[in-house]
Amino acid sequence: MNKEEILEKDKDKEVQPEETPDTKDKAAEAEEISEEKDDQPNEQEEEPKEETLEQKLEKAEALAKENYDKWLRQLAEFENFRKRTNSEKTGMYNNGVRDTVEKILPVLDNFERAVNMSEDKESSTYKGIEMILKQFKEVLQAIGVEEIPAEGEPFDPNIHAAVMHIDDESCDDNVIVEVFQKGYRHGDKVIRPSMVKVAN
Repeated sequence: MNKEEILEKDKDKEVQPEETPDTKDKAAEAEEISEEKDDQPNEQEEEPKEETLEQKLEKAEALAKENYDKWLRQLAEFENFRKRTNSEKTGMYNNGVRDTVEKILPVLDNFERAVNMSEDKESSTYKGIEMILKQFKEVLQAIGVEEIPAEGEPFDPNIHAAVMHIDDESCDDNVIVEVFQKGYRHGDKVIRPSMVKVAN
């Protein structure tokens, strides 16, 4: 007996596995699962639907509206900020003007006293002081400071300070008859009220 015949006999002798009921059930179950998998659609293979032109237009319009609303809000906020900043700057400037003028008003008072008490109206000293006084008042006027009208005007406690009262039948009631110290204001704010004598 040759080698090939011996190998064939060995193959015939190999024991084939017997099929048990459990083995048959497992094989049938595996086939059912395989069939179910084949029946299920493959979601990954589905191609995404392309947006229509109308859908793209709607999205673009919605985005444009959102951006426009944001721009309007930003514009309103910037406008409010600008107005508030300008108001604060104006307020700081006006307060600075009033504080400064209030401190130099006594100097102006002294120049006016010097002019009023000078006897020699032709002297160079008098003319020099008068010129400085005039220039002083022009500077105050240029920055918005004005003298408060007083003598002959009705008394106003908001802009006048009464330091004396007199009974004078020739004058109307509550009228200012004399000014002891001039008052000044800047815009609608009083820097210093006029000190006056009032007729009752």
